[in-house]
Parts: sequence; structure tokens; C-alpha cells
Amino acid sequence: MDVLENLAQGKTLTASQQTELSQGMLRDRCWAAAFNWTPETINVVIQEQAQLLSQIYPQIQRFWQEECQIPTSCLQTLWQVWMPLALQLAQARAQQDRPFIQGILGMQGAGKTTLTRVLQLILAQLGYSCCSLSLDDLYKTYAERQKLYAQDPRLKWRGPPGTHDVFLGLQVLDQFRAGDSTTTIQVPRFDKSAFGGQGDRSGFESVPSADILLFEGWFVGAQPIDPGQFAQAPVPIYTAADREFAVDMNRRLQDYLPLWDRLDRLLVLNLTDYRLSKQWRQEAEHKAIATGHTGMSDTEIDQFVDYFWQALHPELFVNPLVTDENGADLVITINADHWIEAVYKPALINPD
Repeated sequence: MDVLENLAQGKTLTASQQTELSQGMLRDRCWAAAFNWTPETINVVIQEQAQLLSQIYPQIQRFWQEECQIPTSCLQTLWQVWMPLALQLAQARAQQDRPFIQGILGMQGAGKTTLTRVLQLILAQLGYSCCSLSLDDLYKTYAERQKLYAQDPRLKWRGPPGTHDVFLGLQVLDQFRAGDSTTTIQVPRFDKSAFGGQGDRSGFESVPSADILLFEGWFVGAQPIDPGQFAQAPVPIYTAADREFAVDMNRRLQDYLPLWDRLDRLLVLNLTDYRLSKQWRQEAEHKAIATGHTGMSDTEIDQFVDYFWQALHPELFVNPLVTDENGADLVITINADHWIEAVYKPALINPD
């Protein structure tokens, strides 16, 4: 950490510090391969990141402490993950003649919002405009979802496949892909607090076309699976009715494939245990209630989160993305302490 603090202050490293830092970055082979760090290139990488670090660190640290309200330093994560990822995105955008669309999948609490905000700050420093779009922004209107619920009472909450306006999403993504610096795009935004928490589209935001679009959501990039896998599905898919719901949601996922086809790359924020998502939701609700705000009970949270898992279970839909060589382009693993435990490309992992 002392070495990184010196770099953040614009100081030059000694030869021993340079060696220490390069050895540390190359120690995890999968992590290094994910960002194309090699013994031959590592000193150039350090030089490039060091220059960027001294420029961006004060801004990132302020965001980390004020908006995320986390007192500890983010310096290690910034150096090891956020900056290398931003530099990869910048390079990918420079290599093609249209805006780059980065998909990001992550369950609740995995850090999608934080990641997109940090990447926007770093990419702006690198001279690239960056916009974020959430799968949540593509929810159908309240009125449309009321009609959907009347047709299929199982869709009692927003979230699963079928509750989004896929056609609208395709329009937005295609406009970004075709856009240039003179293009303004109408991006839908969703207000989750409307109608007593059921949510409604709040309107459209005029957004200039960006060099890079970060498209995030809890099942962005998820692929339909063989329906036979639901015969022995994991909990909380218990009953025949649960399995029927899972099969139907798997079928509806087909409608989203044209959206995923617009992605240039897919990143998965993967939890070491998907059940952490429920634990973190409970902690957030307890904190809200303790500070005088409304919040769900643990029973309500169980029902709410189980509903999402019954629709698209992480073991069935996320695991293939983080293990299959044809899955995600990059995986970032988050542990129980909310820290990054691993970074790797599934295509580079030796199955043996």
C-alpha cells in the first residue's frame, strides 16, 4: 500500500519498489492474464497507470468516502481493477469506429452502480465520454405491468423476463451504436418509488451519444438453458408450480437475446456465494429501519429475493457465464466482505 500511496502522490518509485509492485501484479496469473499483464509489458503498464493514478485518485477517493460512505481506502482496488478495466475499455473503443457497449451482470449488492460510476470518472479523465443504462430503466410502465399481471398473476413484482420493454431497449442500444458527437438520445429512466414502490417510468433523459455505454443489470447477458435442468432445480424452486414458472421465465429470456447481441463485451460481477445477495439486502433494510426509514421485514425479503431466484436461479444462469469458455469475457469475484477476490477470463481458465 505504501508503494501505491507514493504513486498517488506523484512520487517516483525506487528500483526495489518497482520490482515489488510488478511482482505483486503478476503473482496471480489469471488476474494478470485478464488485463494482459506480462513480464515484458508490466513496467510500461505501471508507468501508464502511475500517471493516471496521480490524476484521478483524489476524485475517486472523494467519491468512495462521500457517496459510497466507506471510510477505508479504495487505492488497491483502483490500481488492481478499476484503472486496468477503464484502460481496456478505452483501448477497445479506440480500436473500432463506433461506440463500445459493455454489458455488466451482477446481483444486488455486487457493486454494479459503484463500478459504473467509477468507470465514468476514470474514462472522463482519459478523454472518453461514458453513459450508463440499467436494465431497470427498461421496465414497462406501471400501467403496462398491471395489464401483464392481469394476464399472468405470477408476475407480481417487476424484475423477471417479460417485465421489460425489450423493443425500447433495442432502439436505445441501436441509437448509441450508430451515434456520434452530434447525436442526442432519449434514454428512459425509471422511478422505483412511484406507486408505493411498484415503480413507473419517470420519463426520458436527453443524453449525448457517448464513446462507451455501460449497460448493467441483474441478468444482462444471461442465456436460456436446457429446460431439462429444472427437473432437479436448486432451492427455492420447490414445487411443480415453481418449476413451471422457471421454465416459462427461461423461455421469455429468448426475447432478450437481441439485446445481448448488441453487447461488445460482457463482464460478470460474481459473488463467492450467491446467497450473500439476500444477506446484504437484509442488512440494508435493517439499517434503513434503524434510521427511521421504511423497510421490508426479513420474511418479506425472503419472499422478494426468492422470487428472483425462482425466475432465473444464479446456479443455473450465472454459473455458466463464469465457468464456460464461451461465457463472459471477464469475471470479477466479490467476497463476503465486499472486496474483490479474483479477476479472470473464463476463456483462459484451463479446465484441467
